[in-house]
Amino acid sequence: MSLSDPAAVIILAAGEGTRMKNQTPKVLNHVCGRSMLGHVIAASRELAPGRLIVVTGHGRDKVTAHLAEHASDAEIVVQDRRGGTGHAVRVVIEAVGLIHGTVVVTYADTPLLRGSTLSDLVAAHRAHQAAVTVLTARLDNPTGYGRIIRDAGGAFTGIIEEADASPEQRAITEINSGMYAFDGELLADTVKRVPTDNAKGEEYLTDVVSILRGDGYPVATAACADPEEVLGVNDQAQLAWARRVLNERLLHAWMRAGVTIVDPASTWIDVGVKLEPGVHIGPSTQLEGTTTVAAGAQVGPGCLLRDTTVGDGATVVNSVCESAVVAAGLTVGPFAHLSGGRHQ
Repeated sequence: MSLSDPAAVIILAAGEGTRMKNQTPKVLNHVCGRSMLGHVIAASRELAPGRLIVVTGHGRDKVTAHLAEHASDAEIVVQDRRGGTGHAVRVVIEAVGLIHGTVVVTYADTPLLRGSTLSDLVAAHRAHQAAVTVLTARLDNPTGYGRIIRDAGGAFTGIIEEADASPEQRAITEINSGMYAFDGELLADTVKRVPTDNAKGEEYLTDVVSILRGDGYPVATAACADPEEVLGVNDQAQLAWARRVLNERLLHAWMRAGVTIVDPASTWIDVGVKLEPGVHIGPSTQLEGTTTVAAGAQVGPGCLLRDTTVGDGATVVNSVCESAVVAAGLTVGPFAHLSGGRHQ
C-alpha cells in the first residue's frame, strides 16, 4: 500500500433484497458473468486498499462461500441486525479496530461502479484534506435520494433526506450517492455518536457527515460524471437494466480494441471473455465465462460459447460449445454441440 492508497474499503453487503424475489442473496445476483458484489470488489481493488472489508447479513453463509472462492483476502464482518448504514460501519470498527488513514465506504448492489470513480473520490478527499468526502451525482429524476445542499457560493452545507425536504429542495438534482471517503480516526469516533431518533430507529452515515461538519471539520464533495454508476439494483427489472448497460460498455470496449461485432443489440459478452483484434462476432451470439477467441476467428451468427477456447482462424456457426477447445482453422456447425476436450 502506498501513501496514496486508502487504508480500507468497506463494502456494505448485508441487505436482504426482498424485491429481487428469488432465493439468491441480492448481492450474488449476476451481471455479465460476475456477481454484483464481485463487480464492486473489482472496482475497489483498483484502489489497492490496505484492507478489503465486506459487511454481510442476509444470506451470510452463501456470501461467505462466494467470497472464499472469489475474494479469499476479504475480511468478513457480520451485521446481525438491520441497524442502518451507520450501524454497519460501527460494527466493522468494533470488529476490526481503529483504521488509520482513508476509509472508503461503498455498496455491493452498485455493479456499474467504476474503480476510476472511487479513485477520483479518494483524490478529492486528499486534495481537500477533508474529514469526509461525499460522492455526489446529478439525476434527471432524483426521487428517493437525499439532496446535496449548497450555499450561494456553491459550498457544501449539508444533506437533506427527501422526506424532510421542502419543495424547493426536492427540485435539487444533485444527490447523495451514499458513498464516502472518511478519515478513519474521525470516523471511528463519530460513528459512536450517531443518533437513532428517526422513523426506523436506525443509524445512518449521513449523520456522521452532519456531526463532523458540526464539529468544524472540513467536508468535501466529489462529483460522479456518470450517474448510472451509483444507482443501486433492487429488483429484477433493475438487474436486467444493469446487465444491458454493462454489456454495452463491454461491447464498445472490444470494438474499440479491433473486434468486429455485427449486431451489438443481439450480442452478449461476459466480463471474463477475452477477444483478440480481428475477431468477427456475428449476430445473436453469447460469449460466457472464460471464453477466449483468437485473431481471425469468426463466431456466429447464433452461437453460445461458454468457457470455450477458439483458435486462430476458426469458424463457429449456429452452435453451442461448452468447455470446448476449437482448434485453429476448424469449422464448427451449423447445429453442432461441443462439450469438453479438444476438437480439431
